[in-house]
Amino acid sequence: MTLQAKLDAFKADFEAGKPPYSVPHSVIETMHRATRELIASGAAKRTLKVGDKAPAFTLKDPEGNEVSSLALLQNGPLVVSFYRGVWCPYCNMELQALQAALPEFQRRGASLVAISPQTAPNSRKSARQNSLGFPILSDTHNNVAGAFGLRFALPDYLVELYKSLKNDLPNFNGDDSWTLPMPGRFVIGQDGTILYAEVNPDYTRRPDPEELLPALDRIATVNA
Repeated sequence: MTLQAKLDAFKADFEAGKPPYSVPHSVIETMHRATRELIASGAAKRTLKVGDKAPAFTLKDPEGNEVSSLALLQNGPLVVSFYRGVWCPYCNMELQALQAALPEFQRRGASLVAISPQTAPNSRKSARQNSLGFPILSDTHNNVAGAFGLRFALPDYLVELYKSLKNDLPNFNGDDSWTLPMPGRFVIGQDGTILYAEVNPDYTRRPDPEELLPALDRIATVNA
């Protein structure tokens, strides 16, 4: 089953109000409204695209070690996935799919990192519950996400909904800005050029990791 098929199946159950979430329809409508407005804003069109230079970054892993994109690029291309946090079931399914694809990335000489605004303890939880073998990095205040054009502020009505659901982003992220990244995937060449970019303001839509492989194959062909 593809990643999107798994996401669609989860979404169908979630929006039908099935346990364990048992979410009322009014909550679903509010989430749909926020997604429609983010799409209509055109924010995704202003993100970094193929051919742009990726901003260099240094972020900490859950153990406090600094991970540098420039250092990783010295060894080969870099796959970067931005996600919302451990509280997001769609993100967790994507992380699991990335883990399954990790050997294919590594076979092509690429490193993989996932970036979210959450604190180190929540990143440790992400890595543990999804059995991840690649670094999860904390992007304080969504600064790196902002450099890629992914950061957006939640509308007030969505903030209130999240609070009512006890989805406390300031607690998850150690930051009271109530901002998130749009989920995004990038393949970055060793010279810093973005060779693949996919961003969707609808957080329930995610590409299969295999869709990134052709960009990595093209790098291998060029370098052969």
